[in-house]
Amino acid sequence: CVSVCVCVCVCHLARLPFVAMAERYAIRTGAPAEGARVPELVKKRIASDAALAEEKEKALVAKEKLLAEQREALKKRTAEYEKEYAEHKQQLIDLRREAKLGGNFFVEPEAKLLFVIRIVGIIKLAPKPRKVLQLLRLRQLHNGVFLKVNKPILQMLKLVQPYVTYGYPSLKTVRDLLYKRGFAKVNKQRIPISDNEVITKALGEKQAIFGMEDLVHEIYTVGPNFKQANNFLWPFKLSAPRGGFKCKRHGYCEMKGGDWGNREEEINELIKRMN
Repeated sequence: CVSVCVCVCVCHLARLPFVAMAERYAIRTGAPAEGARVPELVKKRIASDAALAEEKEKALVAKEKLLAEQREALKKRTAEYEKEYAEHKQQLIDLRREAKLGGNFFVEPEAKLLFVIRIVGIIKLAPKPRKVLQLLRLRQLHNGVFLKVNKPILQMLKLVQPYVTYGYPSLKTVRDLLYKRGFAKVNKQRIPISDNEVITKALGEKQAIFGMEDLVHEIYTVGPNFKQANNFLWPFKLSAPRGGFKCKRHGYCEMKGGDWGNREEEINELIKRMN
């Protein structure tokens, strides 16, 4: 009875993967010599291989069709994103001109996105800032992460201000970072984002993010799925800046000039030297 159950389970498991993963596996090909006597089991195996080969062909055609549709849809969305960025930029220019003509001051919109870089190692680091840096996923020197601007994040940054520098990244900076140093966290492993399929498998079904430009848009605009998109990204491992830091012991906004703290839009110049 036990052997019958085992055989049934094995046969059932053997049948399952072929439907979902037929396009991934090689199918045995080869027919017996003409005129040779073929045992019944071999006939069954040849028939099974033929059915699997046909199923694999169908799966490959379906997969190619799906990828072509996704590429076409991604192209259209990318064009829409570019139009959205251009309209937003032009709107700010128009508002600045209007304020200047009216003799008023134009208040720039508050930033929604931060990029934080750790500039200090672990030597003589107190336990509380160390824990905060771990929570921000800044575990190594020159690690960088995107963060949403809100009260809890700003309070955490106050606790680690002498150990990090941060600012408001531009669209070009976000795009350059993702394309050049973007790595994904898949099954707790650091995987290079070499194909849109890596993004689609992780974020396509639930978050509707199917490619790199979708990911750039979600991060830059701090969209509704920002948390999932940001957690999908491994913390950026940047190089030491070309030309070096000025003085890590002092803040960027101090009279003497230094490196730690909020440097607002000037973070783009630092990222360019570190990327």
